[in-house]
Amino acid sequence: MQEHFHFTTDQVKIQKQYAAIFFFVSAQLSQIQFYLQRRNRHLVKQEDEVIIAIHLLGKLLGFSSEREWHRFVTGNLFADGHFLERSRYNRRCRALRFAIKWIRHELAKRGQHHAYAVVDSMPIELCHAARMYRVKRFQGIADIGLCASKKQWYYGFKLHLQVTDQGLPMGYVVTEASCHDRTAAETVMTQIPHPFNLGDKGFISSELQKKLYKAYQIAFWTPSRKNQKHRPSASWERWLKQKRKVIETVFSVLVDQYRITEIRANSIAGFEVALDGILLAYSLVTLGIVER
Repeated sequence: MQEHFHFTTDQVKIQKQYAAIFFFVSAQLSQIQFYLQRRNRHLVKQEDEVIIAIHLLGKLLGFSSEREWHRFVTGNLFADGHFLERSRYNRRCRALRFAIKWIRHELAKRGQHHAYAVVDSMPIELCHAARMYRVKRFQGIADIGLCASKKQWYYGFKLHLQVTDQGLPMGYVVTEASCHDRTAAETVMTQIPHPFNLGDKGFISSELQKKLYKAYQIAFWTPSRKNQKHRPSASWERWLKQKRKVIETVFSVLVDQYRITEIRANSIAGFEVALDGILLAYSLVTLGIVER
């Protein structure tokens, strides 16, 4: 077995990606250094900026295994041995999850200036369908739900996500698989409010639309039902369907390139830091801060 895992991507490109992420993270952390103070910080082997940048780079390159990613880092980026051992690195990542979440939230605020936002959900399956009645992973938190697009039952979570017309992730909520889209809609859209939001038929609710507009000044449009009275024109329905396609593209990229449905964490903290890392890495690429 090889001592280190070597990747086929151009090493110069990886170094440039790491440098871009590191400088961005350093600038952001300078604003919250007071909240990152802790005992014996002067004894750390690597600074917080390095840990976060390495974590984001792993998500950018599509690594779903922390073991494989650590082997790659120690074999290619820190071959001199000046890097944390794997368990300590993972603990540092989990300890910095709130900093990662804050950076992503600040970056997502830029989406408030985009034209509109789209809301939808996607399944995050935690095990094969044959094991969903006996699986113990996240037992009591995850549950069994129906994936409407595939018409299949699965065990896991559901990611409710809001993205702008330019593909920038904004608000998100992770719920059990059985949670209905309408239940999480208000929480998703009010984290970083955008005045104009689009949704699919799973969000149809006149009460929800009225509440969002009255309480938050958020306009929320969905397609109409076939038996609905006073339906809008067919051209409006086509326009709405076309504009919603952006979130389908985002989901496709997150699954195929960032492997968001393959998170292997077995703890809430580990799952959270992995998910926020993926969304932040994708946001950096979307805004052109980092090249993929």
